[in-house]
Amino acid sequence: VYARVSPVHKIRIVDLWQKKSKVVAMTGDGVNDAPALKKADIGVAMGITGTEVSKDAASMILADDNFATIVKSVANGRCIYGNIKNAIKFLLAGNTAAIIVVLITTLFNLPLPFTPVHLLFINLLTDSLPALALSMEPMQPGIMNEKPRPSNESILNKEASVYIAVHSVLIAISTMIAFMIGKGASSDPAVSAAMASTMAFGTLCLARLFEGFDSRGKFSLAKLGFTSNKFSILAFLVGAGFLACALLITPLHGIMDVSDALEITNILQILGLAVIPFAVTQVLRMIKEAVSKK
Repeated sequence: VYARVSPVHKIRIVDLWQKKSKVVAMTGDGVNDAPALKKADIGVAMGITGTEVSKDAASMILADDNFATIVKSVANGRCIYGNIKNAIKFLLAGNTAAIIVVLITTLFNLPLPFTPVHLLFINLLTDSLPALALSMEPMQPGIMNEKPRPSNESILNKEASVYIAVHSVLIAISTMIAFMIGKGASSDPAVSAAMASTMAFGTLCLARLFEGFDSRGKFSLAKLGFTSNKFSILAFLVGAGFLACALLITPLHGIMDVSDALEITNILQILGLAVIPFAVTQVLRMIKEAVSKK
């Protein structure tokens, strides 16, 4: 932090720190601050006492001239960026899992795991509802303790890529197990194919709804607070409710391409397999948090 700096030195200080690969913020209100405000990574002008020249050169204007607002802005910006990133990870992990399942069934000449109406249901409900809920996630614990990310860093960095890979594989494994259970439910090829598709559809949908909780942040729900984002709970309940209607209400079976051979035992199998990726992730996160405390 530099203060009471002469105009000739302001732009030199900004330039030197940028040459050291640092993220530089510059605050100012006068005409002579404009060059440094323009050159800095983030120029912050005063909204009340600032000149029009400084406001035009800045990237951000403090409407209340309060420096504490800068800290709040950074926190809000990190929260919004994090929520966008979490929504992208959620969508890519779930869709990649579906692609893996389709690829495996195609390679081994198995029946198709999903029908068009299944994919439509997944996109409209199990994709959109949790993703919208993630945009309402409150600020993560310790968000201001994190270092600034590089301005050229991709949103799909190493951490995000590992998350997508691990979660997509876990969901794909659960879905494939459900598919094979359904395929072995009958000796009739038509019934077997229908049951396999139904089991895979139900497991993938429910696993993605649980994934909505996992994608809320890098901490366990015990640390984030299960009820801190009520929209995620609502998204899960609405999605699970529609899925239950599709699986349990017989008149809807024809519309949703659900097998009439589906039994309560199969519903319990879907529930058990769908919760496995969520449970594994939460247990690992709680172990990591417990170790970090020590």
